[in-house]
Amino acid sequence: MKLKPALTALSLLLPLSSLAGKATVIPPVAEKKAVEDAYHDTQVQDPYRWMESSSDPKVQEWTQGQNQYTRSMLDKLPGRDAIRQRVTELLTWQSPAHFALTKVGSTLFAMKSQPPKQQPMLVTLGSLNDTTSERVLVDPMAVDPSGKTAIDFFVPSPDGKRVAVSLSKDGTESGDVSIYDVTTGQALPNEVVPRVNGGTAGGSLAWTGDGKGYFYTRYPRGTERAAEDMNFYQQVYYHAVGTPTEKDTYALGKDFPRIAMSSLDTSHDGKYIINRVANGDGGEFMLYLYGPSGQWQQVSRFEDKVVAARFGHDGALYLKSLKDAPRGKLLRLPLSTPSLGKATVVVPEGKATLMGFLPTQGRIYITEQLGGPSQLRSVDLKGQDLGLVPTLPVSTVGGLESESGDDILFANSSYVEPMAWYRYSAKDGKVTKTALAQTSPADFSDIEVIRAEATSKDGTKVPLTILKPKGVKLNGTNPTLLTGYGGFNISITPGFNKLSRAWLEQGGVIAIANLRGGSEFGEEWHANGSLTKKQNVFDDFYACAKLLVDQKYTQPKKLAIQGGSNGGLLMGAALTQHPEAYGAVVARVGIYDMLRVEQTPNGQFNTTEYGTVKNPEQFQALYAYSPYHHVKDGTKYPPVMFTSGANDPRVDPFHSRKMVARMQAATGGKGRIFLRAAGGGHGMGTPLSDRIEEEVDVYAFVFNELGIKYQPVKQVSSPKAK
Repeated sequence: MKLKPALTALSLLLPLSSLAGKATVIPPVAEKKAVEDAYHDTQVQDPYRWMESSSDPKVQEWTQGQNQYTRSMLDKLPGRDAIRQRVTELLTWQSPAHFALTKVGSTLFAMKSQPPKQQPMLVTLGSLNDTTSERVLVDPMAVDPSGKTAIDFFVPSPDGKRVAVSLSKDGTESGDVSIYDVTTGQALPNEVVPRVNGGTAGGSLAWTGDGKGYFYTRYPRGTERAAEDMNFYQQVYYHAVGTPTEKDTYALGKDFPRIAMSSLDTSHDGKYIINRVANGDGGEFMLYLYGPSGQWQQVSRFEDKVVAARFGHDGALYLKSLKDAPRGKLLRLPLSTPSLGKATVVVPEGKATLMGFLPTQGRIYITEQLGGPSQLRSVDLKGQDLGLVPTLPVSTVGGLESESGDDILFANSSYVEPMAWYRYSAKDGKVTKTALAQTSPADFSDIEVIRAEATSKDGTKVPLTILKPKGVKLNGTNPTLLTGYGGFNISITPGFNKLSRAWLEQGGVIAIANLRGGSEFGEEWHANGSLTKKQNVFDDFYACAKLLVDQKYTQPKKLAIQGGSNGGLLMGAALTQHPEAYGAVVARVGIYDMLRVEQTPNGQFNTTEYGTVKNPEQFQALYAYSPYHHVKDGTKYPPVMFTSGANDPRVDPFHSRKMVARMQAATGGKGRIFLRAAGGGHGMGTPLSDRIEEEVDVYAFVFNELGIKYQPVKQVSSPKAK
């Protein structure tokens, strides 16, 4: 056995501080190797292709050297100890957060995040007004004391006596499902179905009405597929509880696309199951229905533009459709005649964008997007408007769950108000905050929330939310942090981030951009920021940065930008297209080589959002903005910190390696270009302690690069953990 490569790989998983040395450290220079590809008669050089192999000892050695260089810089930054104390205090604030609330019978199931525990746990409650009724059902720390095992999802059985739980390790998102007895809290023996969840196509399951088994998403096993296909061809199988998984039976999916992703759900009476099948990440879906006949029936195809479905209590399936309605309309389809031609419009397209919906006994509750913030309203089963449900200003509404009759539970939070669960009484129209409410480690009443609009290159108005301490003067000198995402139909909505206090209390300004590519204004807004129109996203972001400077919030050398994943791509495009506009950049787990992204498993799912190099027009669009290919020698780039995760199933860490190598070469090793390569994944399942370490590094880096002298803050006592 050759130990050197194994030991090198192991060193990458150690805490980064252990790699720091006292001597002056310089970044290792990545060797250039001649590689040339031809794309539709265009020749493209790729001198760092060799860095794509994470198992290559030379790649591991280079990565270790980069980590040493990064640590040698980060560990000596001024104010770091005080920053660590504040970040730790904020992130370990012992006010629990409950999410993914699900009610079955009289039992409430929820995920609970309770610092300083490393991972959220699954709990049950008898009442939202009495937290003493809470009981821990599955604690990942009890399963794995290292803190590296996380719950991917859970699904209670129809009678609430059992719950299926997917657990994955080390940020891989590769989850195995176990069944837990709700009364005893014990896992059923010999009851594990492997790899139901994955980092590419996700995972899902739906119980049958009798609770004797469930349909689930199954990835290829053993030698069923070639090695390069093991993260694709997801199908639906049936598992009978108490039988070996080898005896599970095929149900659906042999004819699905290679990049299909299934999401399953059971009707309230247990007689029906729906499967919403996504065609990769681009926003196309088809729908299948399983009923009393024991057969699966296709209800809609990709071209029908049905993008969401929920069961009603009135023998109907309610559908969100984008057909001739880019902001969404709501349809009702009788389960007795499940042909899309039989569907009728209940709620036509309106000015707001239809996001989520929840049918109850006599109403339908609808969450609507308003360019970032959302609202909640209700209609009767015929679509007659019953008015808005009172919510916080400039806030996000989500997690709709039926309680009884037409009463519902929902989560609500804003930039300055922590998340809480509320009960809405349909009879008297009253909203009551429940006992499941977070507290804040600081008073945010000193923060202003300002909604602004920037004008993009093509004249499009782009919403921007600005948070600033009251009394901060618009004199162009304020340290400002701008973030954005712009992709995959994901809206950037208001949310309470206790860590933002560490920035705001230093006199900093925070700006959040609602870019095209998201769903803030419906499918048209998304489409104009995807595929060959992706450049619009980067133009929108630059327009927001320019507004912050023009309106004297800040100046380029005081403006930091941050984004992750698709937002990491945004950072790469921003710093290569407008390097003069920013004072510091934090690019987390991002995509930078747009010509090679589809060579990775999850990258192939992304082709319906980004496009493919196989299509000439899409190739030209990808090549035109691909950050890696637009780094220019001799350009003065702002300081950049790139982060990556060794086990990331969504974005291969080679993107960060190649981008860092190219930028360090372009700046002759004189630029402040850093790689923070850790051992986790894309972010899901990251232990709390690892998150604290990363945020300390990020804040220390940005404060230093913007010339902010950190002022220590008086410590606040945390509430007792419950």
